Amino acid sequence: MTEQQPFELIRRYPHFELRRYPDYVVAEVTVTADFDRAGNAAFRHLFNYISGSNNARQKLAMTAPVLQEPGPRKLAMTTPVLQSGPVPGSGEPAEYLVAFVLPAGVTADGAPVPADPMVRIRAVPGSLAAVLGFSGSGSASAFQKRNDGLQAALTLAGLTPVGTPRFARFDPPFKPWFLRHNEVVQDVLEPQAGGTAPGA
Repeated sequence: MTEQQPFELIRRYPHFELRRYPDYVVAEVTVTADFDRAGNAAFRHLFNYISGSNNARQKLAMTAPVLQEPGPRKLAMTTPVLQSGPVPGSGEPAEYLVAFVLPAGVTADGAPVPADPMVRIRAVPGSLAAVLGFSGSGSASAFQKRNDGLQAALTLAGLTPVGTPRFARFDPPFKPWFLRHNEVVQDVLEPQAGGTAPGA
C-alpha cells in the first residue's frame, strides 16, 4: 500500500476537515501546460527521480498524494481572479508546480540529489489546512468546483485562507476514474491564541 502523507485531524466541519500537516519534503517540477496536462508533463521527471535517477542511484517509495499548484509567476498575474491563481480549465497554458511528497523521515539535505536539472528538492513547513476530499475525476473543472465550495465554506467557518490551494491526487491513472480520491488543500491562518475555535 502506498505511504500516505501524515497529518493530525484537528476538527471536522460539515464540508471539510481542518488538519495540521507536519514539515515535509517534496521533489517538484515546474511545467507550463493546461491544468489537466500538467501532471502528465511532470510525472516522468518525478517518477524517474524516485526510481533511482539521482546521485545515490537510490529508489524512494512512492507516497500519496501527488500535489499540483499554480506556479509563482502565473499567480502574480492572476491574483485578482480569486485566491486560487490560474483558473483551472481556462484553456490557457499556465505555470504549475507538480510535486511528489517524499517519504516521512527524508530531509531536504538528506534526499538524493536529482540527476534531472528540472527536479528540485524543497522543504515545506508544516501548516494548518482545510481539506475537501472528493471522489471521481481529477479534472480542472472538478477541482475548480470543489475549490469554489471550499472557499465559501471557509468564509462561513470564519477561517482565512493563506496562499493558493494545492490540488492533491491519490491514485494512479489506470485506476477507474469513479474510484479515484482527490483533495483540495487550502492553508489557513492559525486561530488567534486565547480566542474561540473557528466556527465554534
